[in-house]
Amino acid sequence: MTTLDLEQIVVKIAQNAREASLELNQLSTETKNAILHDLSVLVIENKDALICENQKDIDKAPDFNLSGAMVDRLRFDDKRIQAMVEGIQQVIDLPDPVGNVLESNTRPNGILIEKTQVPIGVIGIIFESRPNVTVDCAILCLKSGNASILRGGKEAFHSNTFLASLIQHAIERNGANPKMVQLIPTTSREAFNILLKQDQFVHAIIPRGGENLIRFVSENSHIPVIKHYKGVCSVYVDKNADIEMAKAIIINSKCQRPGVCNAIENLYIHKMIAPSALPEIANLLIQNKVLLKAEEKASLILKDQSIPHEIASEMDFYEEYLDLILSIKIVENSEEAIRCVNTYGSSHSDSIVTEDKETAKRYQLAIDTSTAYWNASTRFTDGFEFGLGAEIGISTDKLHARGPMGLKELCTYKYIIHGSGQIKA
Repeated sequence: MTTLDLEQIVVKIAQNAREASLELNQLSTETKNAILHDLSVLVIENKDALICENQKDIDKAPDFNLSGAMVDRLRFDDKRIQAMVEGIQQVIDLPDPVGNVLESNTRPNGILIEKTQVPIGVIGIIFESRPNVTVDCAILCLKSGNASILRGGKEAFHSNTFLASLIQHAIERNGANPKMVQLIPTTSREAFNILLKQDQFVHAIIPRGGENLIRFVSENSHIPVIKHYKGVCSVYVDKNADIEMAKAIIINSKCQRPGVCNAIENLYIHKMIAPSALPEIANLLIQNKVLLKAEEKASLILKDQSIPHEIASEMDFYEEYLDLILSIKIVENSEEAIRCVNTYGSSHSDSIVTEDKETAKRYQLAIDTSTAYWNASTRFTDGFEFGLGAEIGISTDKLHARGPMGLKELCTYKYIIHGSGQIKA
């Protein structure tokens, strides 16, 4: 396919999305919910076919040199399909944000001004690997009145294509324009490079994927970008921590699904408890097949106990491993832990384990992160877990949206003015 062909395809998709967004903006909540309900039924009815298409992607994973963790992100099974269906139902149950009056003010001249939530318009989502993102993004955009243009990665092409067809089928069943959700039918990077220039038709771009993807989109887009940046997440074990609780939180945060963005990459431990706590934690991590990378002070403790590990460089603490690898650092106090999070972290998800309420409160306020946990796993940073049904991304930006982005974050606002003949003197 030539560049000219690609450009014609992508521009037409963007034009169709803009037209469809104006129709979608006027759909009733009942119709939008009916589309989502039909989609959930179609997913269940076509579960075996979906798993078959997904297996085609799994079979090609070696061609893309995907790690075990990345293949796990890619895989569909009965449990994950059921979770996707439950996410659709959650979105159905959520209030429709469109038309919600955020503020109202009646002026002295009698004019009523209402600040009202409205859809952004057309949203382009560029994502890698996890094919459930196709459904998550489409349903959130539909419910919030936004048309969506989806561009998935080559490693999930068959799964994404099949899911997109189910979504369009559900839309058509309800007499609406199927162009409200479109999948770019190629994995060519040139195609999404063309998409990034369609600022006449597309109003926001949301990239979900690795650091290289995020940087490329941010540097090349003519359209405002809401970044889902890398997840360099952490747990800090304070001197007043319950060590058994800390061990459970660390193992869950690192090992449950190491290939996801809310899994931790860095562990900080207070120096007062490190000699006793670190060996226990390290042995448990090794039992869970985690490769440990320890800075100098932590390394001395591990060497003394003959616990296998590698020496960590400072650059390791900036790394998003997305694998069973963990960087470990001993800190003087909570203030140093805060500095580490603010230096090495990516403003995603960070947790403190402590029984000291004041330390926890200070830590949560001081760390520059979208989601600050106290005595809980970072794995809860997720739209489903937050009761949002799903999320279109986890924004590490500070403007417009931060953290898991649900329906409300996919809206902007406009002022609705009610008058009775007023004119300005």
